Amino acid sequence: MIEIQNIHKAFGDNIVLSGIDAIFEPGKVSLIIGGSGSGKSTLLKCIVGLHEPNEGEVLFDKQLFTDMTFEERVPIRREIGMLFQNSALFDSMTVEQNIVFALDMFSDMSKEEKLDRANFCLERVNLKNTNKLYPAELSGGMKKRVGIARAISMGPKYLFCDEPNSGLDPATSILIDELIQELTEEYQCTTIVVTHDMNSVMGIGDYILFLYKGQKFWEGSNKDMLQSDAPELNDFVFASPLMKAAREAIK
Repeated sequence: MIEIQNIHKAFGDNIVLSGIDAIFEPGKVSLIIGGSGSGKSTLLKCIVGLHEPNEGEVLFDKQLFTDMTFEERVPIRREIGMLFQNSALFDSMTVEQNIVFALDMFSDMSKEEKLDRANFCLERVNLKNTNKLYPAELSGGMKKRVGIARAISMGPKYLFCDEPNSGLDPATSILIDELIQELTEEYQCTTIVVTHDMNSVMGIGDYILFLYKGQKFWEGSNKDMLQSDAPELNDFVFASPLMKAAREAIK
């Protein structure tokens, strides 16, 4: 479980987050949504420690992460899997080397154990026998799956995904969503996804945190969201005809 309490973040005079509270539970896919500039990615970076909040606390299973030194955070960081928006693969490394790189940094496995783990993770994301390919030889969806394989290589307790469906076609996006959901249930990890993809919201949104102008405006499940009468949330969620139709269908 991850708890955030009264998170504030500003860059100079630009206030990005104001007093955000939330609880993200294990075994559930939690989504952070909101318009451009609402503070979604900044909040995610505050949670994982890439940004330090100006005020407030982040707790990983009751451990006060924000008060820890760099060295004290290392054991928690070993339990974190991260999927970046652009997959963040090393172009000069093969698929296998990209996954083993994470194991080199955070594990004391033998070389043989690392290769076995890389093969297991690639098979888990349906990319068996792609070990020797380079990122340039992969499709966008395959790159995202390699990124997920690297993220789960340490058997994460916490999984963070920043815009996992960015740049993907709808069919591939659904496959990525289903994979994230399956892995969350399999590992019972605390999963937090930043997204603007309403298909993801409706498909895997166990818990949704909606940010509006840097503030927590609404929280609940995707089913609760369809019943909301908050105009700011509705303007964002039901901007597309597809989402409007989904709402009308349940009325």
